[in-house]
Amino acid sequence: MTTNFRPFRPPSVPLVTVDPYFSVWSAADQLYDDHTRHWTNKIHGMVGLAIIDGKTRRFMGRVGMQDSTHQEPETLDQTDLTVEPVTTRYTFQGEGIELQVRFTTPLLLDDLDVLSRPVTYVTYEVRSMDGASHQVKIYFDVTGEWCVDTPDQQVTWEHHVMDGQWNAMSMGTVEQPVLKLAGDDTRIDWGYVYLAVPRTPHIQTVIHSASTRESYVLSGQLPAEDDTQKPRAVSDNMPIMAAEIDMGVIQEEPVTQYLMLAYDDVHAIEYFHKPLDAYWKRNGLTFRDMLLMSAQQYEEIQRRCDRFNRELLTESQAAGGEKYRDILALTYRQAIAAHKLVTDEAGSVLFFSKENFSNGCIATVDVSYPSIPLFLRYNPELIKGMMRPIYRYAMSRDWTFDFAPHDAGTYPKANGQVYGENKLEYQMPIEECGNMLLMAAAVSKYEGNAEFAREHWGLLTKWAGYLLQNGLDPENQLCTDDFAGHLAHNANLSIKAILGIAAYAYMCDKLNLQEGAVYLEAAQKMANEWVAMADAGDHYKLTFDSPNDSWSMKYNLVWDRLLGLHLFPEEVAVQELAYYQQQQNRYGYPLDSRDTYTKSDWLVWCASMSTTPELFQSLISPLWDFMNETSARVPVTDWYDTISGRQMNFQNRSVVGGFFIQLLMKEFMNESTANSSEDR
Repeated sequence: MTTNFRPFRPPSVPLVTVDPYFSVWSAADQLYDDHTRHWTNKIHGMVGLAIIDGKTRRFMGRVGMQDSTHQEPETLDQTDLTVEPVTTRYTFQGEGIELQVRFTTPLLLDDLDVLSRPVTYVTYEVRSMDGASHQVKIYFDVTGEWCVDTPDQQVTWEHHVMDGQWNAMSMGTVEQPVLKLAGDDTRIDWGYVYLAVPRTPHIQTVIHSASTRESYVLSGQLPAEDDTQKPRAVSDNMPIMAAEIDMGVIQEEPVTQYLMLAYDDVHAIEYFHKPLDAYWKRNGLTFRDMLLMSAQQYEEIQRRCDRFNRELLTESQAAGGEKYRDILALTYRQAIAAHKLVTDEAGSVLFFSKENFSNGCIATVDVSYPSIPLFLRYNPELIKGMMRPIYRYAMSRDWTFDFAPHDAGTYPKANGQVYGENKLEYQMPIEECGNMLLMAAAVSKYEGNAEFAREHWGLLTKWAGYLLQNGLDPENQLCTDDFAGHLAHNANLSIKAILGIAAYAYMCDKLNLQEGAVYLEAAQKMANEWVAMADAGDHYKLTFDSPNDSWSMKYNLVWDRLLGLHLFPEEVAVQELAYYQQQQNRYGYPLDSRDTYTKSDWLVWCASMSTTPELFQSLISPLWDFMNETSARVPVTDWYDTISGRQMNFQNRSVVGGFFIQLLMKEFMNESTANSSEDR
């Protein structure tokens, strides 16, 4: 069978993807075309060289030759790039050998201990391609840029021997301002970046300056001793941690070696003015022991990662086709690594998102809401971890409104909402109440009980009451698409309110509470009114009072199906999707009739309501095209122009977890089909 399907070119390739600080990507077609970069686009450099029979060839980053008489080393040819959910694989060829470089961050959602470890494995596999034997060494380094916010900050460094089996190098700022810096476009400037390698005569390590790269290219030798000029600013003769791995004589049988990149952040989150540590530390595990455990479990973790990659790739292709598979493979790590996993004083999971390239808020409700399909699919406990900070803040004396908060602070300080200076006119009353109720109901469904909702029943009841009073025809206010400005009589926001009320009734039913019938009846009545108020003939309007040629994505409607509420006639979704097809531009259909930009998470939510696989694929294909063709070489943006492909803002945000909603929809449809068969 022939296909016109093209290889996928990610806008930016995930390499090290642990959390909002320990996050490094390649924004180039070939790994050697540019420096590697933090998701904020600041350089967080790595350099990789292969020395084959004495010839130096570059496969990652740039050496930065200072002597004008010497050029950058020639590159190996990059022959393949494969991005899988938890693994990125590059393949290079040249000088008779093939080199595969694998970056694996084991973000396995069914194992929070492994997921929370701040470790990425870098694996090198070399084999001869020409039948001859070759002597091969690998050079790898990482720069001091990884542990500072700005390059004028001073760093120091040291070597460590761990258990006699591993050599580790670490680097961090002299000042160590733990949890002092908060904001959006920031990098961590406390804690220590580590490069760890097996302790063997075949691997040499040194901490020196970036000029070492040039001398290594020319001489083939690392300096015998570490640089003693410390501390110093990262911008002053850039300090690097380097390793040379002698792979030995390479023949047809592949030879493999790996190293670990890791980050000790000391404390991870400030939670209502108390420092909290990363989840993996909760039972007293030290950073050293965590690294050793990561090394001991390397082979097992690689097998688990390979198995998970295969399972998700197979499932996603079956659910939505090849392009959908590519989209999920690229965004899986992004969705998770835009969070930090910790525990509170009671040992409960907290899963804090950061609003990357948006405003830097932490635990934002309307960022959590679009992200939850991924976590519903694999581990609803993480959604509870998103909600706990909001519940706690909403119950405090500092929150004075009758509706749900927007956020819990500015990352990494979760000390209370900062959005809109907490002025009423800048809040999202309907949005956040609806989000919290729908998230609570979704957790109840996918966990099979409503006990978590019971713990916070007073707040959920208050928010359901707020929607009952104010939700059908929303007053002038912001919704999650706040970049579009205030809007009154918002038809899509009204859907959220109606379904939020029905979600409360759903949880009442799970808890055997009789009052649910009253809320369900009210929601059904409101849905009937909505159909009449929003009707524009062949679609439904942007606002109840706007002209019939106005329109908007009705993405909130998806929960009517996923929760089995059936409040709205099925033809509402059918008409809407048909109308979106008419509005579709090169890179997708816009968010609404006011502009040509879209939100890709909502685009996929709408597409998931398709009645046929062909319709779903036709609606998400332009999103694949956007990722494949955009000039915005950043971790996936969720806000872009559908005509030009221009990034509007936002990148590396957790909302791409919403792309996984088709997996939930497929599962729901299969359950519905099975139930129908049983009924017959």
